[in-house]
Amino acid sequence: MTGNRDEQIRKRAHAIWEAEGRPSGSHDRHWQQAEREIDMGASKPAKAAKPAKAAAKPSTAAAKPKARAKPKTPAKPKK
Repeated sequence: MTGNRDEQIRKRAHAIWEAEGRPSGSHDRHWQQAEREIDMGASKPAKAAKPAKAAAKPSTAAAKPKARAKPKTPAKPKK
């Protein structure tokens, strides 16, 4: 049974590694993340972290704050 678990972890760790752009030196982190996902029995594995290069780019939502609506002024009473 352990062989099947190890194979699942290996495949998931490989998928995480590829999703992150195949960085070198991250195999322990990928293996541990894959172990957690497999052991939790998640039917849908968590998305792999984005590569640092992509995370550094500002998103359009963060770059442009929404304009605030001006408060309505009350109508002046007629005399």
